[in-house]
Amino acid sequence: MAQTPAPAGSNEGGLPYAVAAYGIWGFVPLFFKLISSVPPVEVLAQRIIWSLPLCFVIMLFRRQIGEYLVALKDWRTLRLLLASSLLIAVNWLVYIYSIFTDHVLAASLGYYLNPLVNVMLGMIFLGERLSRLQLVAVAIAGVGVAILLAGALDTLWISLTLAFSFGTYGLIRKVVPVGSLPGLSVETTVLLLPSLGIAAWYLWAGDGRGFGSDSSISLLLMAGGVITAVPLLLFATAARRMSYAALGFVQFLAPTLQFLLSLFVFHEPLKPAQLACFVLIWISIAVFSFDMLRKMRAERMIEVA
Repeated sequence: MAQTPAPAGSNEGGLPYAVAAYGIWGFVPLFFKLISSVPPVEVLAQRIIWSLPLCFVIMLFRRQIGEYLVALKDWRTLRLLLASSLLIAVNWLVYIYSIFTDHVLAASLGYYLNPLVNVMLGMIFLGERLSRLQLVAVAIAGVGVAILLAGALDTLWISLTLAFSFGTYGLIRKVVPVGSLPGLSVETTVLLLPSLGIAAWYLWAGDGRGFGSDSSISLLLMAGGVITAVPLLLFATAARRMSYAALGFVQFLAPTLQFLLSLFVFHEPLKPAQLACFVLIWISIAVFSFDMLRKMRAERMIEVA
């Protein structure tokens, strides 16, 4: 029996799925560290190749193959998903690169910035209006980024690329009339051919580091498909069962875990400029979250009245 989505404002049953999704995303640097000897481009290609079969299995189970085929036949939808596939590929590649080069701290900052970038993109492209507190939050984050320009320019591009590529990806997916999993399946289908070409080239080159060089490395690269698809499925389930505003608060779990991993597991140095930026971003998030909570309470009072 299919489960009815929770009404707006209800978080019944969705929180465990959200925590699981963002928990996996938070700890995923530990997985990628295991294959850091493999070139990042090959890791990306293998991730795309092995996530597609799992997506198909899940779509069969959820009876979404029809939605996938409809999206492939609709040129407008396919054109937008082509753009989103390029954006998510860039995001994945830069994220993998940041882990392999010991810049998890910069990646964490990028995903802290992401919700604030979403707010800015919504204002620019969707005509959404920002409250005064939201404008204050964005301004505080802007000061933090300016500090990085002065003291940590070498890693700023990682943070900004991750924040804006995923933010723009989310903006496109917001306007595309296709579900999360069928949309991801179309994106990986679009990227499959170049990914197969990249994988074949690395296999032919035989540098002894990638797929086919060692059974454990090969299995880990195949597992990258699971690491890609499972948290997205958990996220899609959470989004159906809880309010999007509440889901937005849980999303800070992933960059927080990444931040802790970078300091206490990977022992990355925390530059003064980075620390100052993080403090300002956390203040910005606190202001943003306070404004969201205030709006949620006001909406509930209106519903009760």
